[in-house]
Amino acid sequence: MKLPVKVTTALFACGVLFASLTAAVPAAAAAISCTDTDLPVSGPGLPPLVPGAPAVVHGRLCLPAGDAPDTVQLLVHGGTYNSAYWDLPYEPQRYSYQRDMAAHGYATFAADQLGAGRSSRPLSLPLSVWAAAESMHEVVGHLRAGRVGGVPFAKVVIVGHSVGSGIVAVEASTYRDVDGVVLTGITHLPALPVLALGAALGLQPAFLDGQLGTLGSDPLYFTTKPGARAGLFYAAGDADPAVIAADEATKDQVSVPGMGTVALFGIILPATWGITAPVLQVVGEKDVLFCGVLALRDCSDAAVLRAQEAPYYADPSKLSMFVLPGAGHSVALHENADEYRNATRSWLQDRVGIAPQGYHSIGRN
Repeated sequence: MKLPVKVTTALFACGVLFASLTAAVPAAAAAISCTDTDLPVSGPGLPPLVPGAPAVVHGRLCLPAGDAPDTVQLLVHGGTYNSAYWDLPYEPQRYSYQRDMAAHGYATFAADQLGAGRSSRPLSLPLSVWAAAESMHEVVGHLRAGRVGGVPFAKVVIVGHSVGSGIVAVEASTYRDVDGVVLTGITHLPALPVLALGAALGLQPAFLDGQLGTLGSDPLYFTTKPGARAGLFYAAGDADPAVIAADEATKDQVSVPGMGTVALFGIILPATWGITAPVLQVVGEKDVLFCGVLALRDCSDAAVLRAQEAPYYADPSKLSMFVLPGAGHSVALHENADEYRNATRSWLQDRVGIAPQGYHSIGRN
């Protein structure tokens, strides 16, 4: 029995359409490529596992499909975090900074700071802001030399969060080896009473923590107490409880001496005065640690906040400001974090001259 010509044609067309759709699925799934690597760096006070071996910074490189971009963002997490802050294992299409940037044509390398994640864990006492900044300077060198993913990146933009922003400020002002700087989760006048209360009630030695106690950390590595992250890092009404749970599950430790030197020399004094590259500063409107009356900072308006922060930069014309409405301290993990990422991409294009290289649907490797 022969089928009518029209029916045969329709079936053929459907077959072609189905084949094209199924062929597109692997391409979309492979749009984003993420690979992990370890990089040798200087490690203060670190007894090497192998005599003479260097310390190691672990990190994850995420690239869009096609030719690798010539620019990479070096991502530096905050205290009690690790690189999972930039690639949270929960709804990555909404909360992963790395995968969203790759989907929009930007490369990122999220590093575990020394003492956290899968990087080396030196003694906490010598792990100062200068030691941490030196290790990130060495990572910048590795990125430019093509030792990460085989890609010699011509430009590096360094991005920090909270304590990581203080380290980034010291790195950028000391070595002047980056093309742009993004500082998130800080202002130059922290709400000291809130920070002190948060530290007293919300932190504990990592070796006493049920989740991190097996790391064998020395007594000056601290982490957050169970349940403390919600109040310290998030604003009610703009945070998904499942995100906070994922944050809690991936939390890490921070060196108390390192955190102290970051606060004093990286943020308050400040190191930002020596930065010569364009700077984007990002703050959550309801960040209780760095905004409000106790911090003498009005985070409800980006223009007002920029005027308050501008005196801490040698060239205020290079400072851009973005306030994420309704968000708390950890801006990358709030429900409207896409606004912050969009603002970062606009700044990269408008102020640093870095355009995306391709646009690809988000994928999982």
